[in-house]
Amino acid sequence: MPIREALPEDAAALAAVHVLSWRAAYRDLLPRPYLDALDVEERTGVWRARLAAPDRPSVLVATGDGGRLVAFSCFRPWPDGEFAAGSTAELAALYALPEVWGTGVGRALLSASTEALVAAGFRAAALWVFAGNARGRRFYEAAGWRPDGTAVREETGGRVLEELRYRRALLA
Repeated sequence: MPIREALPEDAAALAAVHVLSWRAAYRDLLPRPYLDALDVEERTGVWRARLAAPDRPSVLVATGDGGRLVAFSCFRPWPDGEFAAGSTAELAALYALPEVWGTGVGRALLSASTEALVAAGFRAAALWVFAGNARGRRFYEAAGWRPDGTAVREETGGRVLEELRYRRALLA
């Protein structure tokens, strides 16, 4: 499974993976009209801007047959001062097309992301996952991530959902 850094021309493919994975992964958590209204064109603009920004996050993509983008991860330094500066990264996104779920693509991408974080000098990483996202929680827990006791309630798509923060040490 080839994994590489995202390029600006990947914006539309990133957007498609983002939207399709949200529609499948969160169909039991978020209202259908909200998920149906997710717009690939709008997301393409967001990804194009992110990939062109001087302080862009790191984005890795996994490609399948014919070089088709099937999954991506996005990570950056933790966005607030809660952790020691530069010590903790945020895994802000890890999404895959539903058709590749269970094939090892996500595990390979998470492993590559972890290696990149270690190479960048981060000692720990954290992420947010919906409490009701049992599949996602199992995925992260199988890779050594654990909830750290921090939870927030946020409105998404008109529904208030609890998000749990998971953390993982990167260096022994």
